[in-house]
Amino acid sequence: MTDSTESPDLTRQGGLTRLKEGTYGGLFAACAAVTLLTTVAIFVTLLSDAVVFFQEIAVTEFLTGTNWSPNPAGGGQAFGIIPLLIGTVVVTVTAAFVALPTGTLTAIYLSEYASPNARSILKPLLEILAGIPTVVYGYFALVYVTPVLEATLLPGISTFNALSASIMVGIMTIPMVSSISEDAMSAVPDELRQAGYGLGATKFEVSTGIVVPASISGIASSYILAVSRAIGETMIVVVAMGAQARMPTVKEAAFGVPYINPADVLLDSGMTITVAMVQIAGGDLTGGTVPYDAMFALGLALFVVTLVMNVLSDFIAERYREEY
Repeated sequence: MTDSTESPDLTRQGGLTRLKEGTYGGLFAACAAVTLLTTVAIFVTLLSDAVVFFQEIAVTEFLTGTNWSPNPAGGGQAFGIIPLLIGTVVVTVTAAFVALPTGTLTAIYLSEYASPNARSILKPLLEILAGIPTVVYGYFALVYVTPVLEATLLPGISTFNALSASIMVGIMTIPMVSSISEDAMSAVPDELRQAGYGLGATKFEVSTGIVVPASISGIASSYILAVSRAIGETMIVVVAMGAQARMPTVKEAAFGVPYINPADVLLDSGMTITVAMVQIAGGDLTGGTVPYDAMFALGLALFVVTLVMNVLSDFIAERYREEY
């Protein structure tokens, strides 16, 4: 009997094998480098053109302005991003209210309650939602969702409104939440479930008290990715919400506390950052003008927001990562 603890060398040291492994490693490294360089190039392009814009328009005016009118038919131009931020936040938050609970409950069903045969059928069918062109969602919101809301619950809703667009954006992101969350729940070891059942827990208690907490890092990551996807959505919003940058009326509550009535934003038209970029790109503007450079300033703002969301996602996933 030997006391040696050295691990056996399982690698194959043949010359041809080393050449193949080296080729594969170089190919993978090249793909990673292309991805990284593409991201850096996009950021540098946005930043360089945004700097040109901010040489004409002050950063404070861009970040605090309440009017957005880059190419008016008459009168002066205005480049305040606040109305666009309000539209973007309203669509994102409302879509999150639709997608996060629905996607999470769907993931719990697929992971804990559905039979293997049912899961093999339902999950691909659910993911078909992610493959539908977003412009179809937009027309569905405009042609069906808005008339139904107007005929039943909200008779005063506008033809173009933020609520219908937000609902469809939420439905579009449900597969992202449910698929990633279901994968995270399925990765939880069965020993944890069996321990719960051994203590007398029901399936619901095991699902909500053991499986969901054990997979919380994956669930949180799916939330952040879905919200990031909702922030960048364009076609649904431009078709169903319209393209009118509008600052809602700020009212005063008791003791002079300012507030915005959510109905003033949800039931009327508006504009998000992405729609503003599409409007500029689809106009007759030429390069070198201030409105044209504003498109890159908006892109830089979206890039920063998305970057923050991804960093937050990585932090949450690392902070609550469970190792089994």
